[in-house]
Amino acid sequence: MIIVKKKSKVVFYCTNCGYESLKWLGKCPDCNAWNSFAEEEKITTKMPLPREAAAPEKIGEITIKKEMRVSSGFPEVDRVLGGGFIAGELILLSGEPGIGKSTLVLQIAKNLGEEYKVLYCSGEESKEQIKYRGNRLGITNQEILISAENNFENITKIVEKENPEFLIIDSIQTMYTSDVDSAPGTISQAREISGKLLKLAKNSGMTVMIVGHITKDGGIAGPKLLEHMVDVVLYFEGEKYYQYRSLRSYKNRFGSSSEIGIFEMVNEGLKEVPNPSKFLLQERAENAPGSVITAIFEGSRAILLEIQALVSESHYNQGRRVTTGYDYNRINMIIAVLEKKLGVHLSGSDIYVNIVGGIKIAEPAVDLAIAMAIVSSYRNKSIDQDMIVLGEIGLSGEVRSVSNLEKRIKEGEKMGFAKALVPFNNKSTHNEGDIKLHKVKNIGDGILFINS
Repeated sequence: MIIVKKKSKVVFYCTNCGYESLKWLGKCPDCNAWNSFAEEEKITTKMPLPREAAAPEKIGEITIKKEMRVSSGFPEVDRVLGGGFIAGELILLSGEPGIGKSTLVLQIAKNLGEEYKVLYCSGEESKEQIKYRGNRLGITNQEILISAENNFENITKIVEKENPEFLIIDSIQTMYTSDVDSAPGTISQAREISGKLLKLAKNSGMTVMIVGHITKDGGIAGPKLLEHMVDVVLYFEGEKYYQYRSLRSYKNRFGSSSEIGIFEMVNEGLKEVPNPSKFLLQERAENAPGSVITAIFEGSRAILLEIQALVSESHYNQGRRVTTGYDYNRINMIIAVLEKKLGVHLSGSDIYVNIVGGIKIAEPAVDLAIAMAIVSSYRNKSIDQDMIVLGEIGLSGEVRSVSNLEKRIKEGEKMGFAKALVPFNNKSTHNEGDIKLHKVKNIGDGILFINS
């Protein structure tokens, strides 16, 4: 018999990011959170060495025993995953409370259950509650295995008995293992269970999907090691008071890490949006000052969306700056360029910028569109309804090139737009057809296209 020795000691973990310290600290040196350290018992397990190392194989001699990709039943999910699930894959899905994570994984279980054996383990709901939610989502598949167990050793026994091809854990923060003497949801528990799930997935070839919570700062709750261990990290985003949801891939060992899938939340659950551009623009007001259409590029496709800006007189010494869906500091930079290069006096105004639909974007290719939306609202003059605006703004006021310009323009053509404002130096092989290109060198040239 091989004896595995365990040693324990008391350490302090940051509950926000998982930073470890031998003593209590008032401020975490890693994430700068205050009063976030909690005392836990750290157990160190001395694992035995394998009796015999497995012989390495040449990559050309390795054969794939079965089809690696399995469709989730949602083309939008498959797009984000890189074509579907892979056998032995460990996936982490995270998002804000109430955003629809459990709804999404239960609908995925419904689709997979038509052909594969699926085990859905929930530590947050009873079996009856899951059944009730399944009825609302129209789940008629009677073969999906449901467990309300949150003890990992018991879940392992169920897996060994049922031998499912897909395992869903909802959520990692509610699970616990008897090997760690701490409450469910602690750093130690999440780290230990994640390690065991990784080993279980790789050894059995079973695909494992973990639902995780996020912190108040938007990061995944638990140790950072959790994100490094898994194969795929997905974020389910969107304002829960909006009907739109976006599924983003932030890490993907088997596909692109910049894909996005768009969903609509309806009474029957989540519904895919195959044409996000049309969906996001359908409620756009006609000839409204401060409204500009731009094109973002996510993964392998372009998406048109509306940017709105509102500039109003401030009742304070310094104007407010509020942004939804875009980086606050980037907005301040654009405002500074407008004031310095164009002489637009915005310091005494409140400025609100909104990415319509609750979509969050980070690429600078929308800078020019944001700048034109702000000036349009400031002057109370609209921008042509049939124009899309593209371009990154530099600190000197120049309009810089953007990537994948042709695909963005083609998306505008498909949606019926007649004009596109693009950077002057952007190399493009686009042959003008249904859309006419207007090239601008600096931000001043772009502002000229605001209706007088």
